[in-house]
Amino acid sequence: MHVCRLAAFAASAIFPCLTAAQSLTIQSGVVDDQVFQRDANGIAGVSLAGSARGLNGRQLETRALGANGPLANLDWSPSGNVQGDRWSLTLRLPSGGPYRLEVRAGEAMAAVHGILVGDLWVLAGQSNMEGVGDLADVQQPSGLVHSFDMADRWVLAEEPLHLLVGAADRVHWRRNSQNQPERYQGPTLSDFIRSRRKGAGLGLPFAVEMVRRTGVPIGLVPCAHGGTSMDQWNPELGDRGGDSLYGATIRRIRDAGGRIRGILWYQGESDANAKAAPEFQSKFERLIAAFRADTGQPDLPFYYVQIGRHVNQSNVSEWNAVQESQGKAESAVPRSAMAAAVDLSLDDGIHVGTRDLKLLGRRMANLACPDLFPQVAECAGLKRGPRPLAASLAGGIVRVEFAQVNGKLTSQGRISGFSIHDSSAVAVPVIYRAERDPSSPHVILLHIQGKLPEGASLRYGAGKDPYCNVRDDAGMALPAFGPIPIGGR
Repeated sequence: MHVCRLAAFAASAIFPCLTAAQSLTIQSGVVDDQVFQRDANGIAGVSLAGSARGLNGRQLETRALGANGPLANLDWSPSGNVQGDRWSLTLRLPSGGPYRLEVRAGEAMAAVHGILVGDLWVLAGQSNMEGVGDLADVQQPSGLVHSFDMADRWVLAEEPLHLLVGAADRVHWRRNSQNQPERYQGPTLSDFIRSRRKGAGLGLPFAVEMVRRTGVPIGLVPCAHGGTSMDQWNPELGDRGGDSLYGATIRRIRDAGGRIRGILWYQGESDANAKAAPEFQSKFERLIAAFRADTGQPDLPFYYVQIGRHVNQSNVSEWNAVQESQGKAESAVPRSAMAAAVDLSLDDGIHVGTRDLKLLGRRMANLACPDLFPQVAECAGLKRGPRPLAASLAGGIVRVEFAQVNGKLTSQGRISGFSIHDSSAVAVPVIYRAERDPSSPHVILLHIQGKLPEGASLRYGAGKDPYCNVRDDAGMALPAFGPIPIGGR
C-alpha cells in the first residue's frame, strides 16, 4: 500500500498525494486450513472473492505455494481484473498440500495458508462415533488431516474432534435450568474443555491411517451425537435445519463444500429395544438413501460399525437383533460395508476404549481403502473380513465356513464366542472345543458332545457382553451373527 509522506504542511498544499491507498481482502470461498474435495482427476476448483480499494481495473495475479515453492503453472498467473471494489477468481489445485494461496493486484496482496486438497469424510451416529474413549495415549494429529469443527471452523484435527456444547447447530446444545438449549461460550466453554477426560474416537485414527496409505489429505466433518436413535436421525426432520441431527449434518456438508468422499457411521445402541429393533434395518437403509439423494451422490460410500458390547443384561435379544440387521444391511445396500466391534475392549460399560478405537479406525480404513484406492499396493486385495457362509454337522463336528477372510482366521488363546441354540433360542452347552480347520484357513471346527437338538442354530457373539476373539490376518474381526441354521445330521 502506498503512503503519502509529507515533509511540511506547505508542501502538502502544493503537492497533493499522487497515489490513493490500496488494499485487497479475501472475504469468501476459502479460509485458512480448509480442505477441498478433489474430483475424479484429483483436482479441486477453488473460487475466491473479496474486496479491493484503489485498484479498479488492475490486473489480478495468483500463485499457490507448497513445501518446495510455487506449484507448476501456478506461479503469479494472470487471473482477471478488479471490477470496481470487488474481485473474484477460480484456481485449480491438485491433490495435496498444505498450500499457501496468494492474490495480488498492484502492490496490494492477500493470502491464506494451510489449504489441503483431498477427501472429506463425515463422522455421524451416536456416542461411539462421537468418541467417549479416555483422553490418554490418543491418536496423534497429522498435518494432512484437518477438521471442520462443530463450530464451523477449519482447524488441525486433534482429539477430541466432537465438541457438542460449543456447536453451531442448536440440536447439539445442552439444556439449561430453564430447559432451553444453550450454547456454551466464553469461560463456561473453556472450563468444560479443560475438565474433559473423555472424547477419543475412531475418526482421527481412520484419517491418519488413510493418509499414511494413500498420501491423500483428509478433511473430517464431525456430526455425531451421543445417545441418539434412528428416529432422531430421521431425514424427514431435515427441514428443521440446525434443530435436527440430519438437517444439521446436511448443512455442514454444504458449508464444507457440498461434496464429500464418504460417511463413517456408528450407531444402533439406542435402537436396541422392543419397539425400535424390528424397524432398525428399514430406517437405516432409508437414512443412507437420503444422504445419497441430498448430497447428489447416488453411490456415496457408507461405511459403518456393527454395535459391539454392553456390560448390561437388559434387552439382550433386541441388541442381537440390531447386530443382525446391520449385518444384513451390508448385503442389501450397494457401496456399503460393515466393521465388527464385538471383540474390542471398553473404557466404560458401553464405549469402545481409546486403544481399540485406533484399531477400529484401521478397520474402517480397510473397508474404504480397497474400494476407493485399488491401485495402492497396501489396499489392493483387502477383503471386508470374515463373514459366515454356512454351518453343517458331520461326525460330531459343526463345520463353519467363512468368506471374505484376509489370509487365515486367527485368535489369541482358544477360540471363543460361538454358541449353539435350540429352536426356542436357548443356548445349549454342547461345544467343548473350537479350532481352525488345519486343512482350510477359512473354516472353524466346533467339536460337540452328544446330539444337537432339533432346529439347532449357530450364533457368534450372542448376548450383550460376550467374549469374542476371532479375527483374520488383517485384523478384521468376525462380526456378531446368528441365528444361522446348522445343516446335516
